Amino acid sequence: MNIYPSLYLDSVKNINATLLKKNNLSGLILDVDNTLIDYDRNLLDGVEKWCEEIKREGIKCIILSNSNKKDKIEKVAQTLDLDYILFAKKPLKSGFKKALEKLELKPEEVAVVGDQLFTDIIGARGMKMFPILVKPVGKKDIFITKVKRPIENAFIKKYLKEKGKI
Repeated sequence: MNIYPSLYLDSVKNINATLLKKNNLSGLILDVDNTLIDYDRNLLDGVEKWCEEIKREGIKCIILSNSNKKDKIEKVAQTLDLDYILFAKKPLKSGFKKALEKLELKPEEVAVVGDQLFTDIIGARGMKMFPILVKPVGKKDIFITKVKRPIENAFIKKYLKEKGKI
């Protein structure tokens, strides 16, 4: 299975309607931890304005998180005025399928945006969605992510080398 993203961007804020429409995408499934917020639950600067603009362009968005911390995810969802799904068990398909149902879109119309290859990108690939990897918002991670991050970074380095970006 291809674990590489279709796009690798510095931030979720680098995604715009033109980029999405060019790839025939009309929906976004957004990760939260280290994609929209840092370890200390600080929202990425400027993400509220970004989200408003994306939605104004007719792009449907939903949060899909592996977290079971409802208060944390709900706060982000309310701030961005988005629906959300908790404890998604990414990369398993069940959470992605629920997100598709809520978005009322087909897999090929949706991009998955997240900071991890082994959850967000593999999950997107398994669902035949458009995977977008973003650099983590912060340096701190929960324990399990901290363990996986060096392995993912090796794959990202190989990906960038193949793309001629390093």
